[in-house]
Amino acid sequence: MTRPAASLLPQEVLARADELQRGLGDRFRDRMVETLYGEAERIAHRAVRTHGRGGLDFDQRIDRLVTSPVFGLPLMLVILAAIIWITITGANIPSALLASGLFWIEDWAAALFTGWGVPWWITGFLWHGVYRGLAWVTSVMLPPMAIFFPMFTILEDLGYLPRVAFNLDWLFRRAGAHGKQALTMAMGFGCNAAGVIATRVIDSPRERLIAILTNNFVPCNGRFPTLIMVATLFVGAAFSPVVASLAAAGAVVGVVLLGIGFTLGGSWLLSRTLLRGEASAFTLELPPYRRPSILRILYTSVIDRTVLVLWRAVAMAAPCGGLAWLLGNIHAGGQSLMGHIAGFLGPAGHAIGLDGVILLAYVIAIPANEIVVPTILMAYMSTGMMTEVGGMAEMRALLVGQQGWTLLTAVCLMLFSLLHNPCSTTILTIWKETRSAKWTAIGALVPLGLAFLVCFLVASTVRLLS
Repeated sequence: MTRPAASLLPQEVLARADELQRGLGDRFRDRMVETLYGEAERIAHRAVRTHGRGGLDFDQRIDRLVTSPVFGLPLMLVILAAIIWITITGANIPSALLASGLFWIEDWAAALFTGWGVPWWITGFLWHGVYRGLAWVTSVMLPPMAIFFPMFTILEDLGYLPRVAFNLDWLFRRAGAHGKQALTMAMGFGCNAAGVIATRVIDSPRERLIAILTNNFVPCNGRFPTLIMVATLFVGAAFSPVVASLAAAGAVVGVVLLGIGFTLGGSWLLSRTLLRGEASAFTLELPPYRRPSILRILYTSVIDRTVLVLWRAVAMAAPCGGLAWLLGNIHAGGQSLMGHIAGFLGPAGHAIGLDGVILLAYVIAIPANEIVVPTILMAYMSTGMMTEVGGMAEMRALLVGQQGWTLLTAVCLMLFSLLHNPCSTTILTIWKETRSAKWTAIGALVPLGLAFLVCFLVASTVRLLS
């Protein structure tokens, strides 16, 4: 005998509703929204009469191309590749000028300290260590962010980003994630910390957490110097100078697409293990295209994103340069501490297709990925402070000729750079957004474990087949 609904306990009502809801199917919400809009359209046709020939307006004509099942995704990839290329090439000269100015201040201040009779180790630690690390992070990080974030904000203000979410919604839905994760993923190209903050646009706590934990698989601008160097040395060098830069850029875009694949795969795995649950409803109404507001673009891109993220990165990177200087200048048994640690990490590095110096550079660079390459060069050249090499020919002679880097080293380094743990700025941001030590630890350690696993499998397979 069925009990009256009024006599059911609240827990029984919720359990029954949950049972019935599971039988509705995955397309229930979509069909419900389609029905509502269809009914609204029928009411509008009965109530409104139009004179003359009706046709598509300007927004609809553009959306026929932008959100097309055939052209939507390729167009989005072309725009993404163009933004990455403009960011990379456009930041070269400003980065070089900014680095020259900041390093000139370092040399001037170090000479001033020496003239005052300050002990060499204090001068070295403060100026060739702490300050040089901050200068490197600023010169490498600021120009790309100052280019990427305004372009990203223009697309946001123009109304294109909701179209990106529309195009990628079916992919994220199949992965058990939210369609708006496409927006947070795109923000991660500028900075993963900014991408984590951007997950606030997702209302569902479960799906927001999925977006937070997988944002690291999108390479930020701090990882681009390493990717560009490796792509130029091993991919660009295989082509003529005319197309070398395009080939290198294509390799970097390929790594970006691989990162998007890991983002979707990680979302799928989390939604079926640690973060199981029902996907939330996501009805996206495409806003009309509008003329971007210059003042809003400047404020959002410079104040809310560039300055905020750079400040956090600089604050977290302050001890990084000092630690690198100490490891490079404190000697024991005729070798620096950096050399001893790199030797200890050598077997682990070899197992994943790298070496101990590269692993040590990533340990030191946890506060800021921008200093991975100068730290590697510092260890190889035994300069005692982070340094750089004049050109790609000298770089290739050092890394390939002297240190024995191979194509396997290049592939594993690009994979490790893509997948390894987030920087300390992003880890701090994950903690601030989740207030959970558990999820912060998962967000930091799971990508690192995945990086080791993928590189180990690649290196073992190549060595087995060769």
